[in-house]
Formats: sequence, C-alpha cells, structure tokens
Amino acid sequence: MRTVGVEEELLLVDPDTGEPKALSAAVLTRAVHDDPGQEVFQAELFGQMLEVATHPHTGMAELGAEIVRSRKEAARLAGEAGGAVAALATCPLPVTGSLTQQERYRWMAGQFGIGTQDQLVCGCHAHVSVASDEEGVAVLDRMRPWLPVLRALSANSPFWQGRDTGYASFRSRLWARCPSAGPTELFGSAGRYHEQVSRMLASGAVLDKGMVYFDARLSAKYPTVEIRVADVCLRAETTVLVAALARALVETAARDWRAGRPAAGHSVSLLRLAAWHAARFGLNGDLLDPATMRPRPAPEVARALLEHTREALADSGDAALAEEALAALLRRGTGAREQLGMLDRTGSLREVVTECVRRTQG
Repeated sequence: MRTVGVEEELLLVDPDTGEPKALSAAVLTRAVHDDPGQEVFQAELFGQMLEVATHPHTGMAELGAEIVRSRKEAARLAGEAGGAVAALATCPLPVTGSLTQQERYRWMAGQFGIGTQDQLVCGCHAHVSVASDEEGVAVLDRMRPWLPVLRALSANSPFWQGRDTGYASFRSRLWARCPSAGPTELFGSAGRYHEQVSRMLASGAVLDKGMVYFDARLSAKYPTVEIRVADVCLRAETTVLVAALARALVETAARDWRAGRPAAGHSVSLLRLAAWHAARFGLNGDLLDPATMRPRPAPEVARALLEHTREALADSGDAALAEEALAALLRRGTGAREQLGMLDRTGSLREVVTECVRRTQG
C-alpha cells in the first residue's frame, strides 16, 4: 500500500491578542533541546510560521493520531516561548512578515521583492509514495483536473490584512503570484518533466528545485508525488480527509496509466479557471467539473471525487472514513466558513484567531 505523509504550516500567534509573533527560532530551540535529532519541526519563510511534518504512514488512523500529537506538541513548545499555534492559512489580522534569516529566504526576498511579503501563508502538502519517476509523472498528468477539488475541501483563508477577501482560499491567490506556481501542462514522460524543471532553473527566475512550486510535483527529497494545493486545515480530521483522497487520487491515476487510459487534455488556461473557482467559493458555490470543465455545484463535484477514487479508497480501507469525513465537512462547512461564522458571532477578528487556536488542538 502506498504511504502518505503531510507537512502542515502553522501560524505562531500571541495567545492573548491573536497577533502573529516571530517565535519560530525560540520554538525550534526548545524542540532541538528536547530531541536533538528531531525532524518534525522546521523553520519556514517567516518567523511567524512553523512547519510540522509527519512520518509516512499506510494507515489513516495512525496518520491522524500523529497530526493531532504533533499539533499538541507544537502548541506546547509555542506556549513555552510565550505563544500559541493556529492552523490558519492566512492571518485574519494585519501583519508584516519577519523574514527568517537563511540564505535561501534572503535570496527570495531579493528576487521577488514586495511579493515575498505576501507569502506569510500556510499550506498543507501531502506526500504520496510512487514506485518511480515515470509512474510519478504519469500520476501528475492524470490528477490535474481533480486538484482544485482538494483546494476547495481545504479552503481556510477568507481574511487577509484585516479584511474579508470574498475568497474561501485567498492563500492560494497570494501563492499564485510566485512565478513557478500553479497547474502544469501534460508532461508525458519523466524525461520531459525533468527537462522542464532544468529549463526553469536555467531561467534564473527560481533558485532550486524546491522553488518549482507546481500544484503537484515530484519531490526533490523523497520518492513521492507532493500535492501542494491545500490550505492548512483548521481541523485535523480535514487534513486526514485530504491525505486519504490524495493517496486515492495517486493510486487511481497510476492504475489508469498502467491500463493505458490517457490523461485528460484540459489546457492550463482551463485548469487555472478551475483553481480560481475553488479558491473563490470553496464548497459554497460552483466548481468546474473535472470531466467537462463546466460549472457544477461544489458538493456534487466533491462527491464525484469520491466516486472517481472509490476503488482505490476501498482497497486501502479508507472508503468509510472518506465518506463520513466528507459528509461531516459538507454539513459543517470548510475552515473558511467556520471563520466567517466566528466573525458573525463575535464581531472580532482577534476572537476569530483565539478560537482557531483552540480548534487547532481539537
């Protein structure tokens, strides 16, 4: 069975005011003090962010348990440094990022200018194992039209710089400003994929393979496909749903490839429109149907993803989990909808942040 692991980027905030705090260095110092060999917690672009990575798992129960455990440990470490963690894909309050002083991040700030300041955003990346680069690229080609659905399910960023953006996932709109971000054309082979990456590096617009920010890519570190479209999810159970569906998408695409079924030939222009629909509406509007690229109610498209991956979900033992988690998400709403509801109840974006701190830990 394919393994799956996730990386979550969490926001570090003041527990009383909800304002972001540049505490990542202090948190990482404590993490290394407790466990010198730890690889769970890592620095990110800004000091107000903390990356939390799981180990690869074959079972969703084990993955979910590690996500919850890692979030609680991140909260403990942040608390010792005078802060708290919130699974927010953008900060509702006005914020100026405090750049982490690493050479790579300084290069980004110089290269991308003011656009770098807009990247204080938190995503969730799912790594799903593949047998080879050839299989991985075949998967990338066949997953393309379904990735916006994962974005819609995870949408958790309605606010930016103190304002309601009107988007369910404004993080993804900010991220789209990166020159290498977004959907990709059909590659057709691993050779063509690597040739494209080499040409991008030769352009000088990006520094290394880690800055090739495709919606889904071959990992430069692990034998995995890395799916990068999701916001960090407010609730750990939504992260598990995204991971289960990501693995099922990879397995379904690999089976289609082995059976000789071709990838859908949708243009990058249409895929960008599908990504915009997902960012704008989340699950509260229309998404573009991955088969027809025509508008269709978001809950129907979400259920179509379940149907598309049903055989793979059943074979991995995740069918019931995915059905139940999706039904609960459709009833409750995305993290974006929950945040908007908090603002309606409290009238305060600070209260939104402090409530999200509590929900991050379940």
